[in-house]
Amino acid sequence: MIAAPRLRGLLLMAPAGAFVALAFLLPLAILLSGSFQAEDGQLGVQRYVQFFADPLNREVFLRTLRIGFLVTLASVILGYVAALAIVDLDPGSRGRVIGLVTLPIMISPVARTYAWIVLLGRTGLVNSVAHEFGFTDAPLRLLYTEPAVFLGLLQLLLPLIILPLVSALENVPRDAVPAARMLGAGWWTIFVRILLPLSREGLGVGGVLVFTGAITAYITPAMLGGAKVLMLETLLYQRVNVTDDIATATVITALLVAMSVVAKALLNRIARGRPLGRGRAR
Repeated sequence: MIAAPRLRGLLLMAPAGAFVALAFLLPLAILLSGSFQAEDGQLGVQRYVQFFADPLNREVFLRTLRIGFLVTLASVILGYVAALAIVDLDPGSRGRVIGLVTLPIMISPVARTYAWIVLLGRTGLVNSVAHEFGFTDAPLRLLYTEPAVFLGLLQLLLPLIILPLVSALENVPRDAVPAARMLGAGWWTIFVRILLPLSREGLGVGGVLVFTGAITAYITPAMLGGAKVLMLETLLYQRVNVTDDIATATVITALLVAMSVVAKALLNRIARGRPLGRGRAR
């Protein structure tokens, strides 16, 4: 009696599962397996050794990790500040503010990134203001730097963590914070002991979206970083379309997938309230 509904559920899921397996999982598995195949056809990690033996590849890999981590950290800090402010609004104002938060998502990333070029260019707003107030005599080189890529990715991905945090914080009992304040708890204690544990799921979902979006973004690093600030996605584009180096491209793809999977596993562990580096309690 119990097995029949489960069997019907599995049968209903079978078409969607088959489509995902054939259209996504199988091509991905073929691509990833190619990264472990050497030139002589033997399986091994030779391609990975060759990839990390190149100083440029190591620099790009570490830069991608660094920018992805910094963007995620800044998004978490700003996301919590924004989410806490939004949750405290009345329902009508909250809906309007959430609409403003989601509005940039509906704008093309190319247009959003081009706005940063207008702001940070040699004749852009930032350089014009700096020159007008006498901070500098020559234009500052703001484009094609890591801070430019960081700002562009932060502005691009920030809404992806605000919305999950708002959803999580809305489920926090409204009398929890006033009760803690009456008992003498400070705001930092309230955040660490009450708000953070109760919003871990939103943090996990938003953190995964931001980190994976930062390390796999192409348009923003390409427009704001150019050839001077390469990340793995822009390096992948060069290897495929410029040098026709498919072997290195498969390694870069495998690294991006591995980084995304590891980040998801770590953030999901944090979201479940399990400390890192420890096994399950027995």
